[in-house]
Amino acid sequence: MSDKEKPSAEPRRWYQRVGPGLITACVVIGPGSILTSSTVGANHEYSRLWVVVVAVGFMMVYMTMGARLGVVASKAPGDLVRDKAGKRLAALLGICVFFISAAFQSGNNIGVAAAFEAFIDNKYIIGALVVVFNVIAISFMFAFKNLYQALERVMMCLVAVMLISFSINLIKLQPDLGAAAKGLVVPTFGDLDLALLGLVGTTFVITAAYYQAYLVRQKGWQMEDLQSGLVDARVGSVIMAVITIVLMATAAAGLYTGEKVSLSSPVDVAVALQPTFGTVGKVVFCVGLFSAAYSSFLVNSMIGGFMAADGLGLGSKPTDLGPRVLTTVALLTGMAVGLAAIVLDFDRTPTIIAAQAVTVVGAPLVAGVLLWLTSRRDIMGDHVNGPVTKAIGGAGFLLLLAMAGRTALIELPKKVDKYLHPDEVEQVDTAPSFPANSIDA
Repeated sequence: MSDKEKPSAEPRRWYQRVGPGLITACVVIGPGSILTSSTVGANHEYSRLWVVVVAVGFMMVYMTMGARLGVVASKAPGDLVRDKAGKRLAALLGICVFFISAAFQSGNNIGVAAAFEAFIDNKYIIGALVVVFNVIAISFMFAFKNLYQALERVMMCLVAVMLISFSINLIKLQPDLGAAAKGLVVPTFGDLDLALLGLVGTTFVITAAYYQAYLVRQKGWQMEDLQSGLVDARVGSVIMAVITIVLMATAAAGLYTGEKVSLSSPVDVAVALQPTFGTVGKVVFCVGLFSAAYSSFLVNSMIGGFMAADGLGLGSKPTDLGPRVLTTVALLTGMAVGLAAIVLDFDRTPTIIAAQAVTVVGAPLVAGVLLWLTSRRDIMGDHVNGPVTKAIGGAGFLLLLAMAGRTALIELPKKVDKYLHPDEVEQVDTAPSFPANSIDA
């Protein structure tokens, strides 16, 4: 017996056929993606827009896998992994995702704070605001009988605010549409800097794609809704691409000078654009930043909480206590580290190093498990992955594996050396690295 909600007998309108993909887009567009996309645009102008298309293409394929798994399979993903591969793999998968989400949640707290830091010069007031928004998020987890429906409505509002806010600044800048079109379709290669890798990592967020399986189950989609689920995943991917391209084009039109531009936080983008737009433009950008940070703030913690609870056999539905409790733990962990960084100037480097170390194992593991589950005919039946999906999915898995290897062999040793010997190691690029949707600087 499926634990998915029963579908409504009433005909569904168009807006009832979308939701999970849009929620996934919200967690992908966070402070980290704003910073990396703006950094790439400011340093490479429009020439790297094609990277967004490639990264979103991989994300779309994995999101459709997640959507198909959630609709077709009769059990939650954690139960499937336990049945087919054993309890240890299911637990490892859930624990890895939980630690990644909890560790990077501090960046989402700092992203929320950054939207206020542009206007409030008091770290204690900002810290209090961070606590308030965490209390709201925790209350959200327990206040609604239909948690999914409430989440979907909130995310729709936040996505609309992001689109409007970021588009206003871009339209006023009047970007070079010809150069932007060329950058989208003509690959241009050059130095493989950390910001460019960060752009891939903050767009191709495999844990969010996997979580699509949970969201479609929470929405109550059945086999007759499969096509709607696939369309929804593609729409969510397009929303990610549009927002990321808007951010890159804004930075390209407003910040590109031909010289290297260094941005250490999303607020730096707003400040850098202020001479062009004035205070109003700064306010508009920070409204979009807050929407991006708080949407990631909510959904990132839910990804960690729900996947960990499912992997440990503590439930996978919004009505189960386990997912809500572990989501709360992820929120509180991120709040504690974030507040320490905001109020006490706590160095988050150990937290970032630990998160990236877990990510080295977790990201390829999540991709491999999702590809494996959706390629099994005993689970998916006639909806098993086809040759094209397997090929693209395999390429995406190898990309994540290569990025994990770079993180393990190059980036992490540099960060550890810099942390242990700050006076002996040269300054390294502080752009967010693989694969975070939060501020990793």
